[in-house]
Amino acid sequence: MPLSDLQNGSDVRGVALALPEGKPVNLTPAVCGRIAAAFVRWLAGKTGKAPSALRIGVGHDSRLTAELLKKAALSGIAAAGAAGLDCGLASTPAMFMGTVFEETGFDGSIMLTASHLPKERNGMKFFTPDGGLDKGDITALLTLAEEEREPAGHFGEGEKTPLMERYTAHLREKIMEGVQKGETPLAGLHIVVDAGNGAGGFFASRVLEPLGCNCSGSRFLEPDGTFPNHAPNPEDKTAMEAIRSAVLESGAHLGLIFDTDVDRMSAVLPDGTEVNRDAIIALAAAILAPNHPGGIIVTDSVTSDRLTAFLEKNLGLVHRRFKRGYKNVINEMIRLNNEGKDCPMAMETSGHGALRENYDLDDGAYLAVKLVVALARHGELGSLIADLPPAVEEAERRIPVLGVDFQEKGAAALAAFQRRAEERGLPLAPTCEGVRLTTDMGWMLLRQSLHDPLLPLNVEGNAPGDGKKLLTLAGELLAELPGLDLSVLE
Repeated sequence: MPLSDLQNGSDVRGVALALPEGKPVNLTPAVCGRIAAAFVRWLAGKTGKAPSALRIGVGHDSRLTAELLKKAALSGIAAAGAAGLDCGLASTPAMFMGTVFEETGFDGSIMLTASHLPKERNGMKFFTPDGGLDKGDITALLTLAEEEREPAGHFGEGEKTPLMERYTAHLREKIMEGVQKGETPLAGLHIVVDAGNGAGGFFASRVLEPLGCNCSGSRFLEPDGTFPNHAPNPEDKTAMEAIRSAVLESGAHLGLIFDTDVDRMSAVLPDGTEVNRDAIIALAAAILAPNHPGGIIVTDSVTSDRLTAFLEKNLGLVHRRFKRGYKNVINEMIRLNNEGKDCPMAMETSGHGALRENYDLDDGAYLAVKLVVALARHGELGSLIADLPPAVEEAERRIPVLGVDFQEKGAAALAAFQRRAEERGLPLAPTCEGVRLTTDMGWMLLRQSLHDPLLPLNVEGNAPGDGKKLLTLAGELLAELPGLDLSVLE
């Protein structure tokens, strides 16, 4: 198998655990070691340093294969002549911050995670002080890894490094600076945390509680790579219901939920209102807006017209819809700021939220800190998004494109979809990907998946029944086009 098959955009992901009737393992310890060794070569070329001068941190989430792959990565780093630092259980944002903190001083870092994917999966994310590697960097890295051999012999475990101690201290410092109420600025607040048995339990025990917060009623803080309670994913309905129940049962002022590696988060208000997707973008933007009048908020392409109206009319901001993919929205934020524009945040509906003030890093824990500070200062958060209308009807359908030439067929279907919409006089809305229609019934976006034989369709209706009407309209615009399975629209 070519190692390029493991590329997933700006990450490496594969099957690391053999399960009965499961897919074959392709992210083996040997492969992980080769990729880690290649990262040393890649980083030496980027920095101009000799491998022996490089310090590379390795951390992991709670997955069952974490320890095995960590040892393999540390061996690969050592075999390539660099120093590998064992960071143990960590979050993805903390691994980046290891390149920022003077105390750790990493030249680069590797996080072993597959985000919210099932337990048999694992992966690798890579960081330098400039941020996460981009898609092209991963392609180059895997090309180098093809030339690497499996590290021979035993190279040690790597020096233990207390990265999470420094990182959690950093988050506590940010809360204290923001609230400015002494050593226990969160006294009197009750916040519950759901870590989904991933790596995020530290936020309750090592960030909130030392500052006086009551975290009783928190759930699933213990790391467990079987993920026995729910998928560690703020987009998962069962996961959101779990944190919602925890808030209502404990009478908490706020609920926070993280994904496995803590680069995503969502929230729940005291009355059980779920603050995710458009709402979490709106809440974070409302917190930032007073310091960024006229600032630009970058989001992915599937955000709603409701969100645009709230950002622009209620908050006085500018909404920039961009392509899906957390690296895409982050890179667009960086581009805008480099042009001298004020763009304080880029955020996907998935909960990936990156702030300019925080090294352009999508850090779920840092975003949670912003919510906690706002709660401590104002006593509640609901009023900040009270003018954001709730969604009435939302739906996503992933339309299969049949045949090996699915990219050509998908592109042709998109073109026909747009042409037919124009012929019917339907209003097209500006978009950076796909075709977006805004009608009296609501809006829809049809786009082409980059890697899969699919045309994802998102619709949002303005009134009960409008969602179904929009799906019917999409079916009419796509009817009888070759290579499409429209049964998902029925």
